[in-house]
Amino acid sequence: MAPLTPPPRIRLSRLRDIGWSVWDPIGLLPAGENWNDPDNLCFADEYDNYLIAAAGQLRRGIAVAEVTDYLVGIEAEDMALGETPGCRERALAVVAAINADPQLWTLPEGQDVAV
Repeated sequence: MAPLTPPPRIRLSRLRDIGWSVWDPIGLLPAGENWNDPDNLCFADEYDNYLIAAAGQLRRGIAVAEVTDYLVGIEAEDMALGETPGCRERALAVVAAINADPQLWTLPEGQDVAV
């Protein structure tokens, strides 16, 4: 029996780059600033759990529409913001950016990342 290989790991900084540049439903990040600027580090992890869950769903083959609905639900219901104009488009943009990033997942040396 072949040895078990560790699962791929997500590059949190890349996921945050996506989330903060495309999503930010609460509007925490001041325009023109980056999530990793010293003044913003106190809330840099605000969306991590949602984005990690979305990325994991996509990796497991969950349909784009379903993951988009998940992010819309987070914004509309969990954050109690309602489904505002642009909500679905932001969620879809996050899903597209996650799917398009070939460096989002890492594996131990010598293993290929299968998407």
